[in-house]
Amino acid sequence: MTSIPDSDDDRAFKDLNVVGMLHQFWEQKQVKGAMVETENLVVYESIPSPGPPFICYVTLPGGSCFGNFKYCYTKAEARRDAARVALMNSTFNELPCRRITPEFIARSVEEAVITTSGNMEDASDPGTSIGAYCLMLQSNTGKTMLEFQEIMTVFQLLHWNGTLKAFRERRCSRQEVISYYSQQQLDECMRSHMALDWLQRERQRPGLLSHELQLALRELAEARQAGRELRFYKEKKEILSLALSQASAEELEEEAWRGQETGLEYLTHGGHCIEGSMVDPSEHCQFYYQESGSDQESLG
Repeated sequence: MTSIPDSDDDRAFKDLNVVGMLHQFWEQKQVKGAMVETENLVVYESIPSPGPPFICYVTLPGGSCFGNFKYCYTKAEARRDAARVALMNSTFNELPCRRITPEFIARSVEEAVITTSGNMEDASDPGTSIGAYCLMLQSNTGKTMLEFQEIMTVFQLLHWNGTLKAFRERRCSRQEVISYYSQQQLDECMRSHMALDWLQRERQRPGLLSHELQLALRELAEARQAGRELRFYKEKKEILSLALSQASAEELEEEAWRGQETGLEYLTHGGHCIEGSMVDPSEHCQFYYQESGSDQESLG
C-alpha cells in the first residue's frame, strides 16, 4: 500500500506534541475540579501487531474512548493520531453548545418526537420512550455531551445485553432503572455479569460468541475509522472476549475430565483401553460441576 502524502494539517500536528497537549488539557481540568490526582489521566492502549496498520486507543478520564482513524505505519504515529482525535473532541466538548441546558433538552425532545412519530405529551411520562429520554437529559442538566455519553454507554450496553428487556419483563419501571443505573459505574463487576449472560447463551447456541465477537470487531473498526467515540464498541469487544475465554476454559476442563475418565477405564480393564465400550454408567464415578449462587446471578 503506497503512502498518501501528508496534508498540511497532518504536518502541523506532527510538529505539535499532541500527546503532551492532551495530558495538559485534562490535567488542567482536574485541577479546576479540585481533583489533585493527575497521573495516568489519559490511558493509551496499543493493539499488538507485527506490522502496519498500527492501532492505538486512548481513554480519557470518565471513560470516553477514541482511536486513530488514519492508516498508521508506526506505533508512535498511531499514538499521536489517537491523541489528536481525542484532543479535538475534548476541546470541542468545552463549547457552550455541547452542554445540556433546558433549551438543548427542548430541542432534543422535539427532534426525538419527530423522528419517532410520537407526541410531545409523552415527554412528561417516564413510562414512554420519549419520556425516559427526556428524564435522562433532565437528570444530566449542566453536563457536557461527552459526560452524558459516558452515562448513555451503560444503557447502550444494558440494551445490547438484553438486560433492559429482562427488566421490562419483570415490570420494573423505566424511571427505577434510569435512577439506579445512572449512579452505577461501568466496572469489572458489571462486565463480568454481562459476560456470564453471553456465556449462558453460548452454552445454548455454540458458536454464538465467535460470531458476535467478529461483528463487534467490525463495528469497532468502522467506528474508529469514522473518528467516533468508541467506548460502547470497545466494551462490547471486551465483554465478548471475556465470555469466550471462559467458554474456552470450560471446554479445556471438559477435555481434561474426559482424558482422566479414559485413563481410569484403561486401568479398570487391566491396562487395555477398550474403545467405544458400553459400560454401565453406574460403574463410574460421576462428577458434577455446580455453579456457586453468586455465579448464577445475572443481570439479564
